[in-house]
Amino acid sequence: MRDMEKLARKGILSLKPYVPGKSLEEVQREFGLKELIKLASNENPAGPSPEAIRAIEGELDKVFRYPDPPCTVLRSALAGKLGVTEEMITLSNGCDHIIYMIGAAFINEGDEVIMAEPTFTVYESVTRIMGGRPVPVPLRNYTHDLEVMAQRIGSRTKLVFLCNPNNPTGTLVSQRALYQFLGHLSDHVILVLDEAYFDYVSEKDYPEGTSLIRDDLNLIVLRTFSKVYGLAGLRIGFAVAHGDLIGLMERVRDPFPVNRLAQAAALAALRDEDHVERVLRTNEEGKAFLYREFERLKIDYVPTQANFIFVDFNRDSREIYNALLQEGIIIRPGFIWEYPTSARITIGTMAENRRFIERLEDILD
Repeated sequence: MRDMEKLARKGILSLKPYVPGKSLEEVQREFGLKELIKLASNENPAGPSPEAIRAIEGELDKVFRYPDPPCTVLRSALAGKLGVTEEMITLSNGCDHIIYMIGAAFINEGDEVIMAEPTFTVYESVTRIMGGRPVPVPLRNYTHDLEVMAQRIGSRTKLVFLCNPNNPTGTLVSQRALYQFLGHLSDHVILVLDEAYFDYVSEKDYPEGTSLIRDDLNLIVLRTFSKVYGLAGLRIGFAVAHGDLIGLMERVRDPFPVNRLAQAAALAALRDEDHVERVLRTNEEGKAFLYREFERLKIDYVPTQANFIFVDFNRDSREIYNALLQEGIIIRPGFIWEYPTSARITIGTMAENRRFIERLEDILD
């Protein structure tokens, strides 16, 4: 028998594979259920803009053609919306792949990468694959502990990942705290601000990353079309940074990083501001409802600035997760982040939220 570990890249041997939330197809096959509610993956339950659907349909007869590699039209529209130049934007197959591009472009063997714990797990995966060393810093009060993260910056530090709002807790780093943290960054350190949930933020003291980009700061800001725009299945995300950083990232870009349908849908979604406003109103209504119900059921929760809520059942959440699965309701159990009594609940439609609370109450009783 061959020793397969000798063939493997060293960085992947200590890697824990990413475990996504259970898909609707998995649960249907496993339990034979027809009606399912998925509150596990922070998807937009309202779906995409009708304009995006029409744009996809209009592009179907061109799928035999390769897509435009630099996403010329979409990148121009994004630049205009964000008030930056086109050279400051790169797009790819979801923010997951943008993070891989960052790793491939900047992380060398032995480089240290600072991140919160828990946060989006792809940061650690990419770091290990590239031979870097993750430096996890536990959250304080469910929020990034920027004071300790600043203390961990050293001569080997290459990247700092900061998810704002944080996944899975939905908490924010304030403008003042981030500005103080920026003063600790050296020329050899790149800060990656992951703003996947930026659109859902209602807090006024939010430091929007694109407004901080300047010549003397190594900053990369990540955004996605998966959340508020409802295009998770098409996989399209983008980064905004100084043109020199983007140029290095584009050296490791796939030849055709974003498919035709995704480019067309994203461009149409970007223009439909009314749909975005409806999505945000629905999310706020669902959030308020779930807050009230969690308080009634005496379930602890972390106030969120995203489209999900991190709760603590004060009992093994895996039991509740499995019981809800039997009812066709999928949530994200907290044991994957070493919070065994917690869970992350995506805010669904009001009908989905009510059904979830009804079944949860029965289970808790």
